[in-house]
Amino acid sequence: MTTESTSLTPSPGPWPTAGHPGLASLAPPRADSDRLALPPRRPARLRFAAVPLVAADACAVLLAVGVLSAAHRRWDLALCVAGLVVLLDGRAGLYRPSGVPTGVLDELPALAARAGVAWCVTAAAVAAYAPALALGPLRLSAAYGTHVAAAVAARGLVHGRRRRTARAHPRSALVVGPTGPARRFAAALGQHPEHGIRPVGIVGTRPDGERGLPVLTTTEEIHRAVIQNTVRDAVFLTDDPGLLTLFQHYGCTTWRVGGEPAGEPMSDHLWGYGCRRLVPLGERRGLTAKRLLDVAVAAPALACALPVLLVCALAVRLADGPGVLFRQERVGQNGRLFTLLKFRTLRPADETESATRWSVADDRRMSAAGHFLRKTSLDELPQLWNVLRGDMSLVGPRPERPYFVAQFSRVHAGYAARHRMPVGLTGLAQVHGLRGDTSIEDRCRFDNHYIDHWSLWQDVCILLRTAAGLVRPTGS
Repeated sequence: MTTESTSLTPSPGPWPTAGHPGLASLAPPRADSDRLALPPRRPARLRFAAVPLVAADACAVLLAVGVLSAAHRRWDLALCVAGLVVLLDGRAGLYRPSGVPTGVLDELPALAARAGVAWCVTAAAVAAYAPALALGPLRLSAAYGTHVAAAVAARGLVHGRRRRTARAHPRSALVVGPTGPARRFAAALGQHPEHGIRPVGIVGTRPDGERGLPVLTTTEEIHRAVIQNTVRDAVFLTDDPGLLTLFQHYGCTTWRVGGEPAGEPMSDHLWGYGCRRLVPLGERRGLTAKRLLDVAVAAPALACALPVLLVCALAVRLADGPGVLFRQERVGQNGRLFTLLKFRTLRPADETESATRWSVADDRRMSAAGHFLRKTSLDELPQLWNVLRGDMSLVGPRPERPYFVAQFSRVHAGYAARHRMPVGLTGLAQVHGLRGDTSIEDRCRFDNHYIDHWSLWQDVCILLRTAAGLVRPTGS
């Protein structure tokens, strides 16, 4: 676990005093409410884009079953094949909404492979449980060929209609990046409406004085542009986690042009610019498993740690008097505020000191019990209850107080983007020694790297490294 601290001085130790001079200034200020100020979240658009494709695959299966003999034209056979096809195609991302017009030939290898698996599995199951209805090689080949041909034809109709709609009704978009390249990219898209994206503005560091699309440099200008132009897409020519979070909070589809290739088909391009969709954290696979891991580990850990919790509580009560638990407001996922629990290791002079003092690690008012709890990180154990409540996760960026979140968001580009992920007891930054009075810029970089490359296995690795680190505790 890690130890965070509760300055009369706003200086938080050795962190840079000058941030990124450009887009970092777009970090929104704090509102007088229970969360940091963010633009109003646009209601999630209903994901009906998959319905026509699912219907096309189902119709292809029905046609394939129709070419079989009368004895094999069974609804349970069709249902089994259709269910497997939809499951496999869904796992392959063949129903995923895409803003780039897709060609059915690009999908053909994936469609054919998964259709083959579905028919082979179904044929094997039929042969095992109803030998009299077993599908012979010729019938199986005929059904498979009909299925693939029908799926290609039906999906071709769906994609053709989408391309015509995209050309006739392009979606408004903002281009994020250096002004010169952004203008050239926007001009290319403007001349080729078949891609279905119509740039209406550029998000940059400063206006360039040229005529054409306006250059937006503040959160307020982006807010007005999104609302007035019904912006649905944001195309990034450069990485900017803060702006990525901002646009995804609006409900915009976000795209990355250029950068590292990620195995997308050759057809996924915007007039020769390779692109890939930047999937919001909430749409990533495995986040439910992350929550299950939190509960599965935190619940037994809390039960096993009960004797230790009682001893710590008794030590705090004897050394520092009443008030064993320390409660403090912290910023969680998407700027939501929650009450973090810790064992009290120091009694602040007042609420202002508690909210704004950066470090108390060397405070002479701390008792021997308090020093021991902080040195061993045992003061963090009550946060297992925060994990069970859902305020926190076992692994994630460490939560900070609103006072410092507001400061760091203004100073460090990408600091606000840390709140895309549930905050955690430990994280990638902490297992690399970035805890206590260490560089905020480094922590921010590690936290965003963790979020961008998150996997359940990495959470397990970080937990194991944290447990190993407790053998040689340093505290903060």
